[in-house]
Amino acid sequence: MSKTHAIQLNRVAKEYRRDTFRVPVLAELDLDVDEGEFLALMGPSGSGKTTLLNLIAGLDRPTSGEIWIRGQELSQLTDSELTRWRADNIGFIFQLYNLIPVLTAFENVELPLLLTSLSRKRRRDQVRTALRVVGLSDREDHYPRQLSGGQEQRVAIARAIVTDPYLIVADEPTGDLDRASAEDILDLLEQLNREFQKTIVMVTHDPHAAERAGRLLKLDKGRLVDDASKSRLGAVS
Repeated sequence: MSKTHAIQLNRVAKEYRRDTFRVPVLAELDLDVDEGEFLALMGPSGSGKTTLLNLIAGLDRPTSGEIWIRGQELSQLTDSELTRWRADNIGFIFQLYNLIPVLTAFENVELPLLLTSLSRKRRRDQVRTALRVVGLSDREDHYPRQLSGGQEQRVAIARAIVTDPYLIVADEPTGDLDRASAEDILDLLEQLNREFQKTIVMVTHDPHAAERAGRLLKLDKGRLVDDASKSRLGAVS
């Protein structure tokens, strides 16, 4: 079966300005990610991993080069169009969950849907489906303080998938968890990739977590220095 690119980066560079200095972060990267692929990004601190993830997710813009996601070149979008594009296409998972403590699990997951035109009933149905996928149907009325770290991350994953996004980006999703909880989260990411055909790009410092992905890319000083492809069930062939 032929593959379609979910992500294409063409000579993408990124630099930041500090006073009169230019600080290069990414150096003219080329990268293709297929639909349904589970990609892990590794590298030392300061290598550009999170910057690359933010560019792919439309949270930042490159200094030069092109970023194509699902056939859309992101530089062609205005800021307001990019905000809408992210809401429609990207699910975000963060290391520290970013849950709102005064909202229940249900209400946290519902947040992205409040920006849509869905009816209240449709929103509630989608929230309950997302919580069921992550195994937290019995915790929807719990507040974050009443959940374990692993359960909080599951709520964050439910929030990421509730809009049925095209692409899931995960920044150190297991970095704040104990090993058992981390394994559960990695199992869930593999399930989303394998059973729901979600394209996933995950930044991690953990070699064990990276091994769960279908492909591993390593960044060093803003350059791709290694591309270790593996044949796994998590990658669509």
